[in-house]
Amino acid sequence: MSIEVKVPVLPESVTDATVASWHKKVGDFVARDDNMVDLETDKVVLEVPAPVDGYIKEIIKPEGETVGSDEVLAIFEEGEAPAATEEKTEAPQTPAKPATPPPAAAPAPQSTNTAGASPSARKIIAENDIDASQVKGTGRGGRITKPDAVAVANTPMEERVPMSRLRQKIAQRMVDAQSTAAMLTSFNEVDLQAVMDIRAKYKEEFIAKHGVKLGLMSFFVKAATEALKKFPIINASTEGTDIIYHKMYNIGVAVASPRGLVVPVLKNTAAMSLADVDGGIRDFAIAANEGKLAMEDLQGGTFTITNGGTFGSLMSTPILNTPQSAILGMHTIKQRPVVVDGEIVARPMMYLALTYDHRIIDGKDAVQFLVAVKEALEDPARMLLNL
Repeated sequence: MSIEVKVPVLPESVTDATVASWHKKVGDFVARDDNMVDLETDKVVLEVPAPVDGYIKEIIKPEGETVGSDEVLAIFEEGEAPAATEEKTEAPQTPAKPATPPPAAAPAPQSTNTAGASPSARKIIAENDIDASQVKGTGRGGRITKPDAVAVANTPMEERVPMSRLRQKIAQRMVDAQSTAAMLTSFNEVDLQAVMDIRAKYKEEFIAKHGVKLGLMSFFVKAATEALKKFPIINASTEGTDIIYHKMYNIGVAVASPRGLVVPVLKNTAAMSLADVDGGIRDFAIAANEGKLAMEDLQGGTFTITNGGTFGSLMSTPILNTPQSAILGMHTIKQRPVVVDGEIVARPMMYLALTYDHRIIDGKDAVQFLVAVKEALEDPARMLLNL
């Protein structure tokens, strides 16, 4: 029986998808629920499984094709897996001894410098700054001829590839943020010695009890949540001429994936423990790396944290994740001399950056929010004790 394999119903915010890659070809047997093809949307990759055991009879939409909900991707023929064939055992036969082949002629040596090139070839090599040792000579005795040099000179030095759907979406959102919001960035620095001490002291016990590492990001998520409670305008967004105050604290955490930067959202962080946050971030990172983030994982954020320090960034000005009105940027931790109780000591310091939409957030609120995050991280006991 023939079955039409169709594009699944796309989420409301997604209008179409691109056929990213077929994992099976026409004639291949596919077991039920095995993934046949990946569809790339602006946010996630959707897998289309086989409806039953059978074979791909015809592929209607090839790779690169744009498709919408319920469009036919392929024609599938229901059927059973092919039976395993038994190999016949035959008595081994002694192969005839082959005649000894004559010794092969030694290849002619190739020139590795322009001395072994024709005058016209030397001119092309010099004009195009070509390494002569990379040019294969086809002339007599391995001599480099003009066509040999031209072939290397005409080798493309660049590659043009289309943007992925995700990269197109990221590019559009960045442009939208720049053109619609009045972005301003404030900076501060935080001494992370207390956080480092807690992590060092309880890391083994924390893993044993919760099955996840006590990470740095969880402290920032909790500190940001407490600061958002004090300054609700930072957790707000705009819609036309209205300001929308969000009563839930849904913090997006920027995660690098093979397809680009994605921002899965931790929902209701006010009700989450450090272990909940660390476990959620771990699961998001695994899903992002495997391309298995669900659409709902990327929706509903009210505030974002991005950690450029993972890649060595000392300081940056993050761009808003619209329609949110603020984003917190973390950076690399460096041992720097600071004055503590009148003495110069080395401490693990990090620069913090808060980019915010100045249309609705005043500088005072932004700076005080950043100070609240700093204070919570420098005295985490008060934050964890809800003091």
